[in-house]
Amino acid sequence: MEIDDKENPNPNATNSPTQTTVQIAPVESPIPLIPTAITPPIAPIPVLPPPPSSIPRPLAPLPSIRPPNGDAAKTTNENADSDEEGDESGPEYEISEESRLFREKQEKAKQDFLMKQRAAALAVPTNDKAVRSRLRRLGEPVTLFGEREMERRDRLRMLMAKLDSEGQSERLMKILEEEEAAMNAAGMDDGGYEVEGEAIQYPFYTEGSTALLKARYEIAKDSVVKAAMRLKRARRKRNDPDEDEDAEINWALENAKTFSLDCSEIGDDRPLSGCSFSSDGKFLATCSITGVAKIWSMPEIKLMSSLKGHTERATDVTFSPTNNHIATASADRTAKLWNTKGTLLHTFKGHLDRLARVAFHPLGKYLGTTSFDKTWRLWDTETGEELLLQEGHSRSVYGIAFHPDGSLAASCGLDALTRVWDIRTGRSILALEGHVKPVLGVSFSPNGYHLATGGEDNTCRIWDLRKKRSLYTIPAHSNLISQIKFEPQEGYFLVTSSYDMTAKVWSARDFKPVKVLSGHEAKVTSVDVVGDGQSIATVSHDRTIKLWSSKNAEKEKAMDLD
Repeated sequence: MEIDDKENPNPNATNSPTQTTVQIAPVESPIPLIPTAITPPIAPIPVLPPPPSSIPRPLAPLPSIRPPNGDAAKTTNENADSDEEGDESGPEYEISEESRLFREKQEKAKQDFLMKQRAAALAVPTNDKAVRSRLRRLGEPVTLFGEREMERRDRLRMLMAKLDSEGQSERLMKILEEEEAAMNAAGMDDGGYEVEGEAIQYPFYTEGSTALLKARYEIAKDSVVKAAMRLKRARRKRNDPDEDEDAEINWALENAKTFSLDCSEIGDDRPLSGCSFSSDGKFLATCSITGVAKIWSMPEIKLMSSLKGHTERATDVTFSPTNNHIATASADRTAKLWNTKGTLLHTFKGHLDRLARVAFHPLGKYLGTTSFDKTWRLWDTETGEELLLQEGHSRSVYGIAFHPDGSLAASCGLDALTRVWDIRTGRSILALEGHVKPVLGVSFSPNGYHLATGGEDNTCRIWDLRKKRSLYTIPAHSNLISQIKFEPQEGYFLVTSSYDMTAKVWSARDFKPVKVLSGHEAKVTSVDVVGDGQSIATVSHDRTIKLWSSKNAEKEKAMDLD
């Protein structure tokens, strides 16, 4: 053994079986130097395994990061598997209280979202009495303190969604069967409910009168003809090489740049609230908070007659597009129809709160009014009969306008929403959301597919009815926009009035500013454009009527006189 120690100085040689075989060979052979000479190249071979053993060394401390829970002996492969599993390795780490609360909050928000998504897919009655009946069958309070109809319906929807998520769909089906049995027992085959002995028709709708049906037929027939003419004119402008629409727009905008103050007149003793040109541009009607409307001759602005009859302030005035009849709206909850001589023709009563705006249908036979009772109504100007009471806004309805074809109506209100209605069917076909504050003015473009709105957020939005979205937002004024009007002939420009004491003209092609009409000393409440687009009238709280005319129009008139 001493000879072996001397011949094999490597202490690791005794640990490897390869080196042990080499040590036995010299004992039997008389030449011990030959294996020792071979040993140096063989000895480094067992030394090579340490590099692989050095590779996992950085991975070995990983289990020590985890708390001592008996799992520290897991291998690297198990760690990799646990990392891939993700959520299964989560409990192995210590979670702070803040993280736990955040996870609970996130999970609750997720469940609430799923609950709302499930609730949105459920069919819930729209009739309030039917909602109360179903709540009673579910064993829930029929109504809560201060609860309104829509809130009660939403509560029923969430209760049904909760029962559905808890697996109590059989209970819901049983309640529906009971309701159906109650309907059959009452002999109602058209889908009604019976609550406390009272028959309720469902689905809920308002039955229209025969006069409304005839009006819808007439409006539909006339709108088809006007739409065909409008499309024919648009195709001619597009395909006719002699028609240069860009040149026409450029001429109209250059003409609009020359608008200047032509005349200013005191309109009343109190602030003015509305103005409107007649269809031929020969008359201008104004109204004030005294409740009196006045008719002025154009262009010299001479008083012709006064329309007295309202007991409260007048809020708006407008001329009929087919004749010289004038409609006025007032805070006394009525609208009145007059002729140019000041004779009262009809009084339209029915609104439950003060009126805001009034507008004639293109046929001239129908009148639309908006009110703070959250409705707008359609009246027959020949009979004075109320044809339509239209709900749909959650807050007061302020502005109204009719499509040039007569097929559509647009209403806007203090709920920051603009709705487009199909008068021929009575349906709300568009809900235009974009304004962040009440919308006060709305106007259709003569091209048939652009709609402009303005409101308390100081912006004017242009909507494309074909794409059903906002096309452009104009940061128009530094204060709320009180009224907005398109040029009525071709719609090449639009005019906005504002409480910043100015009115502005905008291009309808790229919606850039064209002209600022400044001259009023108080809030500008209303604006209107004459039929040929050559004059603009504005009224203000400074009690003045200002007429803005194009210099080019004056030159043309002078040439005609010559």
